[in-house]
Amino acid sequence: MVKETKYYDVLGVAPTATDAELKKAYKVGALKFHPDKNAHNPAAEDKFKEISHAYEILSDSQKRAIYDQYGEAGLEGGAGGGGGMAAEDLFAQFFGGGGGFGGMFGGGGGQSRGPPKARTIHHTHKVSLEDIYRGKISKLALQRSIICTKCEGRGGKDGAVKRCTGCDGHGMKTMMRQMGPMIQRFQTVCPDCSGEGEIINPKDRCKQCNGKKTVVDRKVLHVHVDKGVRSGTKVEFRGEGDQAPGIQAGDVVFEIEQKPHARFTRKEDDLFYKAEIELVTALAGGTLYIEHLDERWLSIDILPGEAISPDAVKMVRGQGMPSYRHHDHGNLYIQFSVKFPEKGWLQDEAGFESLRKLLPAPPAESAPPPNAMTEPADLEDIDSQAQTRGFGGGAGPMDEDDEEGHQHGERVQCASQ
Repeated sequence: MVKETKYYDVLGVAPTATDAELKKAYKVGALKFHPDKNAHNPAAEDKFKEISHAYEILSDSQKRAIYDQYGEAGLEGGAGGGGGMAAEDLFAQFFGGGGGFGGMFGGGGGQSRGPPKARTIHHTHKVSLEDIYRGKISKLALQRSIICTKCEGRGGKDGAVKRCTGCDGHGMKTMMRQMGPMIQRFQTVCPDCSGEGEIINPKDRCKQCNGKKTVVDRKVLHVHVDKGVRSGTKVEFRGEGDQAPGIQAGDVVFEIEQKPHARFTRKEDDLFYKAEIELVTALAGGTLYIEHLDERWLSIDILPGEAISPDAVKMVRGQGMPSYRHHDHGNLYIQFSVKFPEKGWLQDEAGFESLRKLLPAPPAESAPPPNAMTEPADLEDIDSQAQTRGFGGGAGPMDEDDEEGHQHGERVQCASQ
């Protein structure tokens, strides 16, 4: 004797109906009330969902047993109580296509979801700034699961795999516990099949995969690092990931991460470089040599009298990074620091007099007025700690963190070939 007959009444069958009778009743009702066939009848859509939900419960032996004994209350909060298969998905299992009548008869119905897909394998590929500047192809090896070729993913001899009767192939068993007036229901891994839903006699298991249906495989992929590519760019290999019977092969995704560089800092397509020059070069001119990322040397002329001041920033057009999209180049920005001579570098007073004559004279307004009282004072050297404490270590215009190449996340590293 069943507790409720609502789901049976929806399908129009008796509580003693067989699986074949349930399936036949569902097909008739689903075709009759499908929304594509009743576009102007909102009530038909509700009826279609009701029929689909009823069949989903009654076609599952575990859910049907719970429903027969406890009714809808026994299904609430667990299997069958919500979050079940969508009505269109259930329809698609029976009739194929995208779930609608367009899918059945080749029209413009919804798109088929197809079998589930294996997880995506994510890897971080760290690349030097030199390689990003020039572009390269990296050979990276990874481990993945593939379908066993010996048993063709069956796990054993043909016909050796049996559906677990303990859980009806679900891998989980629903347990009921009476607690006073309440019924507690919980799920646990089936002990008979260890959650697999299938049982294979040990003597019939495949010797290559030991009944697991898949084996570990080593795959080498060629990752194209395009010129000027930026950190965070993803390179995707569809279908090159894990395999398993009955599902689509997963994908492999490599995320480019730029390594920090010892001499250059990158901001989008521009490069930034810090150069130290002598005081004589800053004043009288000279040549600055910079080794670029492709091993070229840039010869940069500083003109006499240009008077490069400390922390001055100059630009060399077109010597930055190649643009990932437009194949143009950004600019190279150089921040100068000027190295002054050591204390006592010149002892000849005549030499200082010559400098005073060559260099611009100090402005007159820097001197005190004639009637001002002055007091002699001497300069003393201080240590670097006291200097930092007094004036701070403020960042210059090029001391910001590099915006490229500092993204982090959970990733698995690959072996380079």
